Amino acid sequence: MATTLDRAGPGLLHPVHAYFLAATTTLFLGALLSDIAYAQSYQIQWTNFASWLVAGGLVTGAVAVVFAIFGLFGARRRGGPAIIYLLLLAATWIIGFFNALVHAKDAWAAMPAALVLSVIATVLALAASWLGFSAYANVRTGGHA
Repeated sequence: MATTLDRAGPGLLHPVHAYFLAATTTLFLGALLSDIAYAQSYQIQWTNFASWLVAGGLVTGAVAVVFAIFGLFGARRRGGPAIIYLLLLAATWIIGFFNALVHAKDAWAAMPAALVLSVIATVLALAASWLGFSAYANVRTGGHA
Protein backbone atom coordinates (compact mmCIF):
# COMPACT_ATOMS: atom_id res chain seq x y z
CA MET A 1 0.00 0.00 0.00
CA ALA A 2 1.54 3.26 -1.14
CA THR A 3 1.02 6.59 0.57
CA THR A 4 1.25 9.74 -1.47
CA LEU A 5 0.84 13.37 -0.60
CA ASP A 6 -1.48 15.39 -2.79
CA ARG A 7 0.30 18.74 -2.93
CA ALA A 8 -2.34 20.40 -5.07
CA GLY A 9 -5.08 20.08 -2.48
CA PRO A 10 -6.41 23.11 -0.63
CA GLY A 11 -5.98 21.38 2.70
CA LEU A 12 -2.26 22.00 3.06
CA LEU A 13 -0.99 24.66 5.42
CA HIS A 14 0.01 27.87 3.76
CA PRO A 15 3.84 27.97 3.61
CA VAL A 16 3.98 31.06 5.84
CA HIS A 17 1.66 29.40 8.35
CA ALA A 18 3.84 26.27 8.31
CA TYR A 19 6.95 28.39 8.90
CA PHE A 20 5.51 30.11 11.97
CA LEU A 21 4.14 26.84 13.34
CA ALA A 22 7.54 25.14 12.97
CA ALA A 23 9.35 28.18 14.40
CA THR A 24 7.08 28.19 17.46
CA THR A 25 7.84 24.56 18.18
CA THR A 26 11.56 25.02 17.66
CA LEU A 27 11.78 28.09 19.88
CA PHE A 28 9.88 26.48 22.76
CA LEU A 29 12.05 23.36 22.42
CA GLY A 30 15.15 25.56 22.57
CA ALA A 31 13.82 27.23 25.72
CA LEU A 32 13.26 23.81 27.29
CA LEU A 33 16.80 22.73 26.45
CA SER A 34 18.15 26.01 27.87
CA ASP A 35 16.21 25.47 31.09
CA ILE A 36 17.59 21.94 31.33
CA ALA A 37 21.11 23.31 30.79
CA TYR A 38 20.55 25.85 33.59
CA ALA A 39 19.24 23.16 35.92
CA GLN A 40 22.42 21.15 35.27
CA SER A 41 24.99 23.95 35.39
CA TYR A 42 23.45 26.92 37.26
CA GLN A 43 24.94 29.29 34.68
CA ILE A 44 22.57 32.26 34.66
CA GLN A 45 23.10 32.90 30.95
CA TRP A 46 21.02 29.78 30.17
CA THR A 47 17.94 31.39 31.73
CA ASN A 48 18.60 34.50 29.64
CA PHE A 49 18.68 32.32 26.51
CA ALA A 50 15.47 30.60 27.58
CA SER A 51 13.78 33.93 28.23
CA TRP A 52 14.58 35.19 24.72
CA LEU A 53 13.55 31.89 23.15
CA VAL A 54 10.21 31.97 24.97
CA ALA A 55 9.67 35.55 23.78
CA GLY A 56 10.39 34.48 20.21
CA GLY A 57 8.04 31.52 20.61
CA LEU A 58 5.30 33.88 21.76
CA VAL A 59 5.76 36.13 18.72
CA THR A 60 5.76 33.30 16.20
CA GLY A 61 3.00 31.52 18.10
CA ALA A 62 0.77 34.58 17.92
CA VAL A 63 1.17 34.68 14.15
CA ALA A 64 0.41 30.94 13.94
CA VAL A 65 -2.72 31.47 16.06
CA VAL A 66 -3.90 34.23 13.70
CA PHE A 67 -3.38 31.90 10.72
CA ALA A 68 -5.28 29.14 12.55
CA ILE A 69 -8.20 31.49 13.25
CA PHE A 70 -8.37 32.46 9.58
CA GLY A 71 -8.05 28.77 8.70
CA LEU A 72 -11.29 28.09 10.55
CA PHE A 73 -13.11 30.19 7.99
CA GLY A 74 -12.00 27.95 5.11
CA ALA A 75 -14.79 26.00 3.49
CA ARG A 76 -13.27 22.58 4.15
CA ARG A 77 -11.71 23.17 7.58
CA ARG A 78 -14.68 23.73 9.86
CA GLY A 79 -14.31 20.28 11.41
CA GLY A 80 -12.90 19.09 14.69
CA PRO A 81 -9.18 18.91 13.83
CA ALA A 82 -9.02 22.61 12.95
CA ILE A 83 -10.67 23.58 16.23
CA ILE A 84 -8.48 21.23 18.27
CA TYR A 85 -5.43 22.59 16.44
CA LEU A 86 -6.44 26.16 17.30
CA LEU A 87 -7.06 25.22 20.94
CA LEU A 88 -3.65 23.52 21.19
CA LEU A 89 -1.96 26.58 19.71
CA ALA A 90 -3.84 28.91 22.04
CA ALA A 91 -2.95 26.74 25.06
CA THR A 92 0.69 26.76 23.94
CA TRP A 93 0.65 30.54 23.74
CA ILE A 94 -1.01 30.96 27.15
CA ILE A 95 1.42 28.58 28.89
CA GLY A 96 4.25 30.31 27.05
CA PHE A 97 3.06 33.68 28.31
CA PHE A 98 3.10 32.48 31.91
CA ASN A 99 6.49 30.93 31.22
CA ALA A 100 7.75 34.33 30.07
CA LEU A 101 6.50 35.90 33.29
CA VAL A 102 8.29 33.24 35.34
CA HIS A 103 11.48 33.70 33.32
CA ALA A 104 11.33 37.44 34.11
CA LYS A 105 12.16 36.59 37.72
CA ASP A 106 15.62 36.12 39.10
CA ALA A 107 17.24 32.91 37.81
CA TRP A 108 17.13 31.24 41.23
CA ALA A 109 13.47 32.19 41.72
CA ALA A 110 12.43 30.98 38.27
CA MET A 111 13.32 27.35 38.88
CA PRO A 112 11.69 24.81 38.92
CA ALA A 113 8.51 26.52 37.65
CA ALA A 114 10.21 27.72 34.47
CA LEU A 115 11.37 24.20 33.65
CA VAL A 116 7.90 22.73 34.25
CA LEU A 117 6.22 25.40 32.12
CA SER A 118 8.81 24.90 29.39
CA VAL A 119 8.05 21.17 29.32
CA ILE A 120 4.31 21.82 29.10
CA ALA A 121 4.69 24.50 26.40
CA THR A 122 6.99 22.27 24.35
CA VAL A 123 4.67 19.27 24.56
CA LEU A 124 1.70 21.44 23.54
CA ALA A 125 3.69 22.98 20.68
CA LEU A 126 4.76 19.54 19.45
CA ALA A 127 1.16 18.30 19.59
CA ALA A 128 -0.07 21.38 17.73
CA SER A 129 2.61 20.95 15.07
CA TRP A 130 1.83 17.28 14.64
CA LEU A 131 -1.88 17.96 14.34
CA GLY A 132 -1.40 21.01 12.14
CA PHE A 133 0.85 19.29 9.66
CA SER A 134 -1.13 16.04 9.61
CA ALA A 135 -4.71 17.32 9.73
CA TYR A 136 -4.21 19.82 6.95
CA ALA A 137 -2.41 17.42 4.62
CA ASN A 138 -4.37 15.53 2.00
CA VAL A 139 -2.98 12.05 2.32
CA ARG A 140 -4.31 9.32 0.06
CA THR A 141 -3.52 5.65 0.56
CA GLY A 142 -3.59 2.95 -2.03
CA GLY A 143 -3.83 5.25 -5.04
CA HIS A 144 -1.40 6.12 -7.77
CA ALA A 145 0.26 9.51 -7.89
